[in-house]
Amino acid sequence: MDHFPIFLAVQGRRIIVSGGGETALAKLRILLKTTARISVLADAPAPELVTLAQQGRITLIERAFEPGDALCATLVYAANDDAPEDARVARLARADGALVNIVDNLDHSAFITPAIVDRDPVTIAIGTEGAAPVLARAIKADLEERLPPSLGLAARVGKAFRKAAEALPMGRKRREFWADYYFNAAPQAIEKQGEAGLDAALSDLLAKHLASAPTQGRVDLVGAGPGDPELLTLKARRLLDRADVVIHDRLVSPGILELARREAILIDAGKEGFGPSMTQAQICALMVEHGKRGAHVVRLKGGDPAIFSRLDEEIEALETAGIDWSIVPGITAASAAAAGIGQSLTKRNRNSALRIVTGHDMKGFAEQDWRGLARPDTVAAIYMGARGARFIQGRLMMHGADPETPVTAVENASRPETRAIVTTLGQLAATLEEETFTGPVILLYGLCPRAAEAALPLPRTLTRADRKEEFA
Repeated sequence: MDHFPIFLAVQGRRIIVSGGGETALAKLRILLKTTARISVLADAPAPELVTLAQQGRITLIERAFEPGDALCATLVYAANDDAPEDARVARLARADGALVNIVDNLDHSAFITPAIVDRDPVTIAIGTEGAAPVLARAIKADLEERLPPSLGLAARVGKAFRKAAEALPMGRKRREFWADYYFNAAPQAIEKQGEAGLDAALSDLLAKHLASAPTQGRVDLVGAGPGDPELLTLKARRLLDRADVVIHDRLVSPGILELARREAILIDAGKEGFGPSMTQAQICALMVEHGKRGAHVVRLKGGDPAIFSRLDEEIEALETAGIDWSIVPGITAASAAAAGIGQSLTKRNRNSALRIVTGHDMKGFAEQDWRGLARPDTVAAIYMGARGARFIQGRLMMHGADPETPVTAVENASRPETRAIVTTLGQLAATLEEETFTGPVILLYGLCPRAAEAALPLPRTLTRADRKEEFA
């Protein structure tokens, strides 16, 4: 992010536009929506500028920009349609201490003006850092269609009511009141009575919320999927936007955490195999503590919460404490990893069953039905198996598994940095010991990338770019 988005206070402050033609007029169309004091300097102003000055909407100075003109100005726009003149104006304005925008000159501007959706006081600014103005306009048009003009009216009336709403406790209770107002009471009141009905609607709604029972805490056990934010379910996305507290695993990607409500408390409850971690008892205690305080807690787990994530222990802790809970499934790593290498986890005439196993548990390397796993055409997704590759290899081969059985280790499934390491069971341990893993790894036993089934030598490491070529 090369430009940090902020909303600048301009009420009663000076904004200067240097230029008297179409470019200056275009900037004024948006600047005149503000409460700033606007001055325009132009030695040959367009008739429209003269009219605006006569109406008292701008101060028009009919001469070129001079030293000292930008003293105490908040912003200066150089909009002369003349590169040397714009550069001169910018140099003088900077010397006066003002922030300068040279129209259509991103590299020499201290700020940029975004595309704006205006539902005053609701204002949405859309910026692309100058890279894609067409895209910004398209997003603006889409939002203009979605947001009713009455939204600004509801917000203006609601703004004046904020002091009265402080009778509600801060946090979830107050947010529920405002959500009820903006999404239910306000639209209904405007439709029936117009602006005149909003004050009564707010007063009635506040009385209703004050009389309601205290908000009860709850915990949603949510699957964050394998890491790609676009694979998050709609329900999970909605709950993240409402949560007061998010207790998340190490495997939850930063992109997904960015979707949490900005005011939410984020707690890293990361667990790492064979490494330091927060204990399960501590995680359960955190959920119960915040839930009893009336908070809406999202327990965010990588993948699906019902697969190797100690879901039952957390549910038991919540039920013992009398806290309401729900489960929101997520896409598990096995599905994402198989999709990434272009394979199906089950296939007619190959396997009618899929094994999902763990490479290690709390007691160490996990024992499995090795004889069943060693049968020909078996497909298994082995979670947390990279560190136990030699153990897994040995057990399978002891029970008759073919050393040429394909195995694909997928790291960071679904994420931009994903990679697939293709090998065989006989080479599994040696291949993985040569690799350095920084993200979660799942072993797909019995599967290799579709193109590698006949064409690729083993072992081989595939990147995302390789897979694009395979399926092109």
